[in-house]
Amino acid sequence: MGTFAVTGSASGMGFQAAERLRAAGHEVIGVDKSNAEVVADLSTASGRQCAARGVLSAAADGCLNGAVLAAGIGPLPGPDRPGLIYQVNYFGVVELLEAWRPALAAAEKAKVVVVGSNSTTTTPAVPRRAVRALLAGRPRGAERAVRLFGPAAPSLAYAASKIAVSRWVRRRAVTIDWAGAGIRLNVLAPGAIFTPLLEQQLATPGQARAVRAFPVPVGGFGDAGQLADWMLFMLSDSADFLCGSVIVVDGGSDAYFRADAWPRPPSTLSLPRYFTRFIGFARRR
Repeated sequence: MGTFAVTGSASGMGFQAAERLRAAGHEVIGVDKSNAEVVADLSTASGRQCAARGVLSAAADGCLNGAVLAAGIGPLPGPDRPGLIYQVNYFGVVELLEAWRPALAAAEKAKVVVVGSNSTTTTPAVPRRAVRALLAGRPRGAERAVRLFGPAAPSLAYAASKIAVSRWVRRRAVTIDWAGAGIRLNVLAPGAIFTPLLEQQLATPGQARAVRAFPVPVGGFGDAGQLADWMLFMLSDSADFLCGSVIVVDGGSDAYFRADAWPRPPSTLSLPRYFTRFIGFARRR
């Protein structure tokens, strides 16, 4: 049995993941604004520091067998919403994982699931500048990048936050500090899952129309418990070979919009030297 940190443990997918981990006999250190082992507000730097320290203090022998980063806020209307989205959805993931990395490495075979979103591939016109600014640690720059979009700014900020955190995971997942230390970093990208976040959107008239009009080929909304089952698989020994993957579970929406967009081979210029040499050898033969 192991010790797992779960952010957003008081509701939605985080709650379901925590419950399933406990039912399997694991110790869970939940992080949320209330009703959690570690009470912290991830929208502030001091809150994130409190969360990081609280989990490490509660972890037996300073060791974490895994983590689920499920805390997040949605694209509800409001001029301050983009900044809040960035703080929780991006920095509330990367700062905690950077702080927890030594404890995860101490477990030797740790697994981490970051909750992303299918908005990363189904939201048009997301400013690249916003994504670049987040990856560079500049939230103010990311806010400026979406400000001109007016009422659409929160939705674009939400997608940008999820794109940036997914890229952060993929960049780190394959490095010596993470994969080389036995830590498996992966992203679960849900579509419309019936959680308190979705309930908030459905209670907002403009948001509700957009949510209900969005194509979901299988129909309806996803179940938070089913997504938690995916997380448990990604935290298990069966996922030892899963590294830097983004697994989309969205009822077919991503495939509806991008049937031919993936898989797509990389350009030769982006391939590591080993592969360019291999291709050259194959052509000579």
